[in-house]
Amino acid sequence: MVVALAAARRRRVWRWAMRAVASAVMWTAVLQLASITGLWRPRVFTDCWGGSGSGGASAGLAALAGEDRVAARLSPPALVPRRVYRSNGYLLVTCNGGLNQMRAGICDMVTIARHLNLTLVLPELDKRSFWADPSDFGDIFDVNHFINSLRDELKIVKALPLKLQLKTRRRLYSMPPISWSNDTYYLKRVLPLARKHKVIHFNKTDARLANNGIPIHLQMLRCRVNFEALRFTPQIEALGRKLISTLQRSGEFVVLHLRYEMDMLSFSGCTHGCSDKETEELTRMRYAYPWWKEKEIDSESKRLQGLCPLTPEEIALVLKALGFSKDTLIYIASGEIYGGERRLAALKAAYPNLVRKEKLLSSDELWPFQNHSTQMAALDYMVSIASNVFIPSYDGNMARVVEGHHRYSGFRKTILLDRTKLVELLDHFQGGSLSWDEFSAAVKEAHQYRMGQPTDRRAIPGRPKEEDYFYANPQECVGSSSMGRLRDVS
Repeated sequence: MVVALAAARRRRVWRWAMRAVASAVMWTAVLQLASITGLWRPRVFTDCWGGSGSGGASAGLAALAGEDRVAARLSPPALVPRRVYRSNGYLLVTCNGGLNQMRAGICDMVTIARHLNLTLVLPELDKRSFWADPSDFGDIFDVNHFINSLRDELKIVKALPLKLQLKTRRRLYSMPPISWSNDTYYLKRVLPLARKHKVIHFNKTDARLANNGIPIHLQMLRCRVNFEALRFTPQIEALGRKLISTLQRSGEFVVLHLRYEMDMLSFSGCTHGCSDKETEELTRMRYAYPWWKEKEIDSESKRLQGLCPLTPEEIALVLKALGFSKDTLIYIASGEIYGGERRLAALKAAYPNLVRKEKLLSSDELWPFQNHSTQMAALDYMVSIASNVFIPSYDGNMARVVEGHHRYSGFRKTILLDRTKLVELLDHFQGGSLSWDEFSAAVKEAHQYRMGQPTDRRAIPGRPKEEDYFYANPQECVGSSSMGRLRDVS
C-alpha cells in the first residue's frame, strides 16, 4: 500500500515537471518569435543622461527618441538576405579629408564596389591630414551595422585574407580614380584592373563618382549607405542624443556651422577682421603646409567674390536681419574659433543663448573624444541634422552633406547664405549708405528661395565642380516614394 502511494506520488510529480518544462519552452518560443517580428520589445526606462530613472526624465527621453526606437536598438535586427555573387576581386580604399568628405567618399566606394561586383575591405580613414586624427573606421562608425545592413548588396570584410595580405605587402596596385567619373569609366577602366590584380587600392575617395548621369539604382544605393548604413558608434550616438535632448528641452534650436577656425582661415587666405599679427600668423601657417598649393592670396578680393567665410561679427548682423530674435537658442558646430571669446563677443551680445558642446557636456564626457577631431565632428553632425534650422557660414563638405540630410528628413530648413550678396550689403550698411530697415529687407529678399526648398539639382555638363553636389541634394532619394524604395532598388 505504501509502495503504491509512493509510486503514484512520483508519477504526479513527473507529470507536473513535464508540464512546467513544456510551458517554459512554449513561452520562450513565443517570446523569441514575437521579438523577431517586432510584436514585443522590452520596455526600457532611461533618463535623458543614459542612466536609470523615472517620471519626467523618462518622459523627456521618450518624447525625444520614442521608447520603441530605444528598445528596438536592444534587440538585434533581422539580417537582410546575403547577396550571392562571384567577386571580381577586392577593393581597398584610403579615404581623404575630414569626416564629411570621407563620409561621402565611403558612400561612393560602396556604390563602385557594388557596381563592379567587388568585395570591399573596411575603409581606412585619413590619418595624415591637417587634423592628424588617429581614429579608425570602427572608432567613428558601427562596423557590424555597416557590414550587415549592406549584405544584400555586396560583401564587406574587415581585412584581406592572409594570403592576399602577404601578396599586397610585396606589391599593391594603387591608383586615384579620375574625379567625377561615371559608371562606364569604372566598368571599362577599373574592372579589368581589379580582375588582373585581384586587389586594387584607391588612394583617394573624394569626388570620384559623378553627381549626375548615374543609373538610378546606384544613386539610391549612395543614399542608402549615407542615411542608413553609416551609423555612428554607440558611444557617439549616446552622447549625441544627450546633446539633442538637452537642446530640445528648450524648444526649437538653430545650428550655426561657424567656419572660423584657424586652419580654415589660413587655407583660404581670408583675414578680414583679423589684426596684422593674426594675418602674419595665418600666412606662416599656410606656407608651412606644402599640400596647400595656393600661397599668395588677396583676402579682400576673395571676400568680395563670396569665397570667404563670414566673420562672427558679420553673422550676428545677418541673423538679426533674417529675423532671428535675441532669445533664439543657437548651437555652434565648429572647432575652436580663431580669436576665441574676443571674436565671439559681438555674436554673444546679439544672441545670449549661444551654446557649444563644450558648454553642454562635462569635461569627463568629452574627454574620450579629445584629440579626435573626427569624433568631435560626428557629435556636431548629429546635432546639425536634428536642428530645426541649419545655417552654414561657408560652403564645405559638412554644410553640403547636412543640407542633403535635411532635405531627406522632410526638407528641414537649411539657410544657404549668399555670401557675395551679403558682403556687398554688409559693406553698404556699415558704410552708412543703407539704413537698418533697408539692409534687413534686402537680406530677406536675397534668401527668400535659399531655405532648402525642394528643387532640381543643377547639372553643368563638363564642369562638375560648379554644379550642385549630389549629397547636398540627393533628389532621387527624396520624397515618400523614393524613401520607401531605398532597400528595394538593386
